[in-house]
Amino acid sequence: MEADEPGTVARLRVLRREVFELITEQLGGRIFKNTGDGALAEFPSAFDALQCALSIQQELAARNSERTETEQIKLRIGISLGDVIVEGDDLYGRAVNVAARLEGIAEPGGICVSGNVHEHVGRAPEIEFEDLGKIDVKNITNPIRIYRARKLSKDPMIPDTTSKPLPLPDKPSIAVLPFDNMSNDPDQEYFSDGMTEDIITALSRIRQFFVIARNSTFNYKGTSPDIRQVAKELGVRYILEGSV
Repeated sequence: MEADEPGTVARLRVLRREVFELITEQLGGRIFKNTGDGALAEFPSAFDALQCALSIQQELAARNSERTETEQIKLRIGISLGDVIVEGDDLYGRAVNVAARLEGIAEPGGICVSGNVHEHVGRAPEIEFEDLGKIDVKNITNPIRIYRARKLSKDPMIPDTTSKPLPLPDKPSIAVLPFDNMSNDPDQEYFSDGMTEDIITALSRIRQFFVIARNSTFNYKGTSPDIRQVAKELGVRYILEGSV
């Protein structure tokens, strides 16, 4: 913010729309509150919440790799499991307070989860947990056990080309491949990428569709894959490609 306040705010707005909100919606989450550079979301299961957090951090890491250190935006994420109280557009309860404390403990680009989240998803083979022990946190009477979570293998939303084809979902399924920049100006790449992301975002808002996330389809950027093979790898019936 100190180096480039307007640019930072603009990048944060883009990341919220293209990464946080998109992936949260695709994994069944409901966003209750945006607080400037923070947000509060609820998920139907602890596993969905953790998969969302891992996908968000993976996508942010990929985007940050293309920026200088001072231009990078890194998020901390805390996940807790428990009953909550919904009041209008807000969410209350001990689990909310615990999640807020876990977010503060997580390192930039990291994820911290409570002990009961670890109990529910600790057997997931692609996720590694580091036990940080029991820690006293503000406004919580008893110490809580905290784990740091990270992904061991690549995102399950990204295809493993060595495995058998994914089964097709019951509902209409589509993947939007990165649009080709047909101009001679490489600086226009952001425009073709932006159009691709806008289409993915628009389609994902139609709940009757199964839409592959950006961080999976952009693995094919700059390649000339066989469309039928891509459909098998991603487990979708339809592939959309285009150029600008």
